[in-house]
Amino acid sequence: MSNLLAGELRVEGDERLARVELRRQIGRLEAELAALAAEAFPRLRIDSHVVAAAGAPRLLGLGELEAARDSLATRVGEARQLLRAQDELETRNRELLDRMIASPADFKWVRISRDDIGAPGCGHWHSRPRFGLLGMLMGWWRVRVSSGCPLPGRLAAVER
Repeated sequence: MSNLLAGELRVEGDERLARVELRRQIGRLEAELAALAAEAFPRLRIDSHVVAAAGAPRLLGLGELEAARDSLATRVGEARQLLRAQDELETRNRELLDRMIASPADFKWVRISRDDIGAPGCGHWHSRPRFGLLGMLMGWWRVRVSSGCPLPGRLAAVER
């Protein structure tokens, strides 16, 4: 039996080094994908699940290892692009919030939530007229900051 195993597992030197290098690259890409998923967690859901290359345990060939590496590299690139787009959106929203606070009358009825700027928790900023209808007619606008998350009882009443 040991001869059978030794015969099946015999690999040329260059192929062995290639396998080691491919496994190292796959491990690095898996770690990078997991780090990107953790970085994006509350704002975005990035799938960091790694699918098994084969249904049964076996030694993967070089082609299968390369395919797994290429697939992971593509997913890491897509995750980076998704995270970059989300960061750009949040930056634009933070800049909008700064302009809105500086000049509320220019941003009538605009509402920006903490989610929109990538901040944790509940709450939002809303450009509204001061003193209701009178303030709207007189051009008295302000940015109101919400007090945060709704109370659990109020949330349940809204969902019904």
